[in-house]
Amino acid sequence: MLPGVSIDLSTPAPRDARELFTCPVNDVWLEIGFGGGEHLVWQAQNNPDVGCIGCEVFEDGVVKLVTAIEDRALRNVLVCVEDARLLLRWLPPASISRVFVLFPDPWPKKKHAKRRLLSRDTLGLLARVMKPGGELRIATDIDDYLRTILVAFRGHPQFSWQVKGAGDWRVRGADWPGTRYEEKALREGRRRYFLRFLRTEAA
Repeated sequence: MLPGVSIDLSTPAPRDARELFTCPVNDVWLEIGFGGGEHLVWQAQNNPDVGCIGCEVFEDGVVKLVTAIEDRALRNVLVCVEDARLLLRWLPPASISRVFVLFPDPWPKKKHAKRRLLSRDTLGLLARVMKPGGELRIATDIDDYLRTILVAFRGHPQFSWQVKGAGDWRVRGADWPGTRYEEKALREGRRRYFLRFLRTEAA
């Protein structure tokens, strides 16, 4: 079933990301590193007028998501099995209304830190594809990665951190379901952080 729901980056990108879907959608959301796919499936089921793209390179996660797409007859979900940065360069500009990066691989060893997805360079790619006013949601359970994320966003002209108090980054919203990775962090006693950024009008 994968070829029927997969995005082929070797083809020209559409002028509008909504054209990727065979069913009519009003907006397009993207989840990078969807893991087992439970969050992406929940969003697709609860937002049938939104086209949901999931990007994941690990085969087990892709199998779980494709199985869920088939079992639940989801027409508004597409899959990309390439590196997320390739997808971000391929997508048309200002085409994504919401992006989720939930519990990304922290690459804890110092020599591997440069492999972390959320860096200043990746923020530029995200800013390119996100619509002004679009929302970027990030979750992590690694304190050091949280610092890396906040440093990358500090002073960035195209993103604004939506925070007024500690509760804004310690509690998930009602439309932000949990994942198996969050459950693992909870079992192992790690604090979870939930960050929301808006894509500003700045060029």
